Amino acid sequence: MTSIFHSGLSKDLLSLLNDADDYNVIIQVGENRNMKEFRAHSVILRARSPYFKSAFSADWISKKNNMITINKPNIAPTVFEMVLKYIYTGELDLTKQSGEDILSLLVSSDELLIEELFNHVQDYLIEKKTSWVQKNFVLVLHTVFQLTSCKKLQDYCLKSICEDPESFISSKMFPSLDKDILFDLLKRDDFQINEIDIWDCLIKWGIEQTPGLGNKNSDRTKWNNENYEGIKKTLNQFVPLIRFVGISSKDFFDKVRPYKAIISHHIYEELEEFYYKKTLPKTTTLPPRTGKSGSLTSKIIKSKLVNIISNWIDRNNSAARSNNDKYKFNLIYLMSRDGFDCRTFYNKCNGQGPFVVLIKIQSKKIYGGYNPIGYTGRNLWLSSTESFIFSFDNDQDIHNMKICRSLNTNCSVLDYCNYDKFFSFGDMLFIYEQNLFVGYNNDHYENNFGEKNSPYIIEEIEVFSVVKK
Repeated sequence: MTSIFHSGLSKDLLSLLNDADDYNVIIQVGENRNMKEFRAHSVILRARSPYFKSAFSADWISKKNNMITINKPNIAPTVFEMVLKYIYTGELDLTKQSGEDILSLLVSSDELLIEELFNHVQDYLIEKKTSWVQKNFVLVLHTVFQLTSCKKLQDYCLKSICEDPESFISSKMFPSLDKDILFDLLKRDDFQINEIDIWDCLIKWGIEQTPGLGNKNSDRTKWNNENYEGIKKTLNQFVPLIRFVGISSKDFFDKVRPYKAIISHHIYEELEEFYYKKTLPKTTTLPPRTGKSGSLTSKIIKSKLVNIISNWIDRNNSAARSNNDKYKFNLIYLMSRDGFDCRTFYNKCNGQGPFVVLIKIQSKKIYGGYNPIGYTGRNLWLSSTESFIFSFDNDQDIHNMKICRSLNTNCSVLDYCNYDKFFSFGDMLFIYEQNLFVGYNNDHYENNFGEKNSPYIIEEIEVFSVVKK
C-alpha cells in the first residue's frame, strides 16, 4: 500500500517558493505602479505549465548569466501570486478574492495553458460567484468570448440572460455590448422576452454603436440621411434576426414603421404584406421564440425559478440551479382571471394530476407548494413523501429560498374543498377566508419558514399542472 504525504510536500514547496535562494527565473508582472517581481524555478514551471515549457526553449525570453527573465505586464500581481501558489502547491483559495480577480485568473490560466486551473476557475464562477456574474454579464461576456476554450461559461451567461433578460437589457452597459455577442443572443430561440422589446433594445444599441449618433443625437426627428444610412449599416446583420411575426400590428405601426429607412427594402415589403394580408415573410423566416421547452409562463415568478422547482420535484436540492426540462407546466387556475372562489379553484384543479401552486402576497414575497397527488374528489387527508412547500423572497430570488418537505404523516395534502379553505399542505400552508396562513401547524412538514400564524393578504394565485415529458 502506497503512503501519501501531499500535505508536507505542499508545505515544503511553498517554502521553496517563498524563501529559496536557488531560483533561476525572474518573472515581472503588472505595469507602472502595480508591477511586481516574482522568483521561481524553471524546472517546476516547466513541469506544471506547457506555456512555460515552451517559453524556456524559445528565443523571445531574456537570459543572462543563467538567469531567465520573463515580462508579463498583462497579468496583475495579485493574480499571478495565485497562479504561482497553485503551480507550486496545488492549492487555491478563492473565497476572499474579488470577482474581477477571479475572472482575471481565468484569463491568465488560459494564457499559461494550465487546464486544470482553468476548468476549476470556470466552474467556480458559475457555481460560487453566480450573483457577481449576473451583475457583470457584459464584462464577463466580453472577457470569455475572447477565450475559445471557455464555452461552458459563455453558454451559462447566454442561457441565464435568456431566462431572465429584463435586468440585462435595461442595464447601462447593454448599449456597449459587443456585436458578436449580441448576434449570438438574438439568434437564440429561448430569448424569453417580448419581440417588440428586443426591437427597442436593438435600436438603442444601434444608436450607441453608430458614429454620429449615440446618446447626444438619439432624437430621430433630427437625423439626416447620413444618420439613417449609418444606423442601417450598423444593424444590417441584426434585422433579419427579429421575429417580426411576434410583433403586434399596433407595435409594428408605432415602433417599427418609424425606422422603415433602416430596414432593407425587400424585408420591409414582406413585412407590410404580412401585416396587411397575413402572408408570412420569406426573408425573416425564423420561428417565434418559444423559450426553453417546458418552461413555466408565470406572472408571479421569473423563469429562472422554474429550474429550482423542477429540481425540488426530483429531490435534487444541491443542484437547484442546474437546468431541468423534464416537466411541462400547464396553467390551470389564475386568480385574476378565474376569480377568488374555492369551488372554481377545486373544479379547475380536480383530475389534473400533480400540481404546483404559487401565491404572491402584498409584500411581494412568494409562497408555494407541490401536490404530487392532485385532487381526486376523495374528500380526505392524504399522505405523501414527495409533497413540499417553499418560499422565495421575490420573483427572482435564488439566495433566500426555503423549502419544507413532507414528514410523511397522514395529513400531507388535503383532497377536499369547502367554501372557506382553498387547499392545505398539512395546515402548514393554506388559504382560509381570502388570507394565506403560513406555519400554523408544523407537525406534518419541516419547519424552515420560522414563522407561525401569519395571515397574509393575497395579490395573485397561480396553479400549474405538472406533466413529466
